[in-house]
Amino acid sequence: MDAGLPHVTVELAPRLTRYPPSYRIRGWWLSRQFNQSGWLACAPGSPRPRIRNLGGWVEAGCCLFSPGVRLEVGPQARLSIGTGTFLNRNVEVIAWQDVSIGQYCMIGWDVLIMDTDQHAMPGREVVNRPVRLGDRVWVGARALILKGVTIGDGAIIGAGAIVTRDVPPGQVVTGPSAEVRR
Repeated sequence: MDAGLPHVTVELAPRLTRYPPSYRIRGWWLSRQFNQSGWLACAPGSPRPRIRNLGGWVEAGCCLFSPGVRLEVGPQARLSIGTGTFLNRNVEVIAWQDVSIGQYCMIGWDVLIMDTDQHAMPGREVVNRPVRLGDRVWVGARALILKGVTIGDGAIIGAGAIVTRDVPPGQVVTGPSAEVRR
């Protein structure tokens, strides 16, 4: 059940039973693309969640994925998604070094989380920096979380925010410049 992950808890198993068997079957099919995973559930719809693993490590606890979720992991990179996390429609997570999403996070529609620019500026190298989301983080629709950012436990990222700096635990950030509101 816990697939050997230290952050996977057994308490989510009863929550997965509230999803129809079709969600759990889709989740089982998706879990085969992970290096390690708990019980996964996938909502029906098109396009199906996709994982593009180019030689990295992908792990998840017991999670729910919506249609259109796209996970991309580069060579020797690591992507970790904690138990109870929900990835809504069209969420994209791009890990070329290390992206870690904590437990019980809620990630809204069309969110982009990436630890790389994926291309270099003329005369410069591509620099990848890890991204960390703590536990119980909420991320609003169409937010961007860029490389080198750490978001503390219980933080809320408003819809459309572009997060380029660390967010302390329990803070609310909104607006395109991700200004702290509380």
